[in-house]
Amino acid sequence: MSQTVAIVTPAYKAQSTLTTTVRSVLDQTHADWQHWIVADDGFDYGAFLHEYGLNDPRQVFLASGGTGLGASVARNAALERLDTPYAALLDADDRLKPQKLERAVAALAGFGIVTTALDVMSDGFHHLRFVGAGPDRVLTPGEHKWVSLSMDAMVVWDRRRGDGRFDPEMSNMTDLEFLLQLYSTNPQSYHLGSPLHDYIKRDGSMSNARDVTAGMIASKREIIARLEGGRYGLSEADVAGMVGFLDISIMAEAAYGAAMAARPGLLFEDHIEPMLSARAS
Repeated sequence: MSQTVAIVTPAYKAQSTLTTTVRSVLDQTHADWQHWIVADDGFDYGAFLHEYGLNDPRQVFLASGGTGLGASVARNAALERLDTPYAALLDADDRLKPQKLERAVAALAGFGIVTTALDVMSDGFHHLRFVGAGPDRVLTPGEHKWVSLSMDAMVVWDRRRGDGRFDPEMSNMTDLEFLLQLYSTNPQSYHLGSPLHDYIKRDGSMSNARDVTAGMIASKREIIARLEGGRYGLSEADVAGMVGFLDISIMAEAAYGAAMAARPGLLFEDHIEPMLSARAS
């Protein structure tokens, strides 16, 4: 049976970062993959990687159909064309640890969704913190965000058990909204507590940027409305768990500007974590 994983990477002005991302794919211990690189800037990334000696027959190059249409449109351009059983997401400035696909594919034998802990790093690949690290565990939709409290684009999933598309109308939180689509046909996910994905936290990263508070809050409220309206078909307990997290997250967003003024460089994860712990206790 095929165990091919299609890795989807949207690329917008990614020349300074993509080579590192591609090397991390080439270094995977699970070699049965396709790497779909979707240009959202009209650039020829195939020729670019060839110049660096990083081209590989498993790479597939697409265009989003425009310039600066956004990661949601670029990802959807690939998702519409995949014919592999498995898929994964990888941003054009992040890295996979060498065993990520191998361990995710093993877990997909029993689950339709696999998430992993993150190694959160600066743009110079200096470690900042882990997110979601701990034991491997089964999670329900209502439990997910209490473990993996930020960044939801690191998912690997079985397309035969559930699939989705990114919502280009949402300004933020599209990764969580996509994950909820997957949860609509998967009552549980499997979370690998080893940090198998390097997430690069830049000043402009949505989860740590200035001047994005209003958009974040609006998107989180929209997801709450969709959850409470039954869009994803989740149980009452799962809706309550996810909404409970998002309620705290909205409060954290509102207080984040003042918190960063008091502690310059404060990560949003370090800001929200005590609030979540207080509610859990």
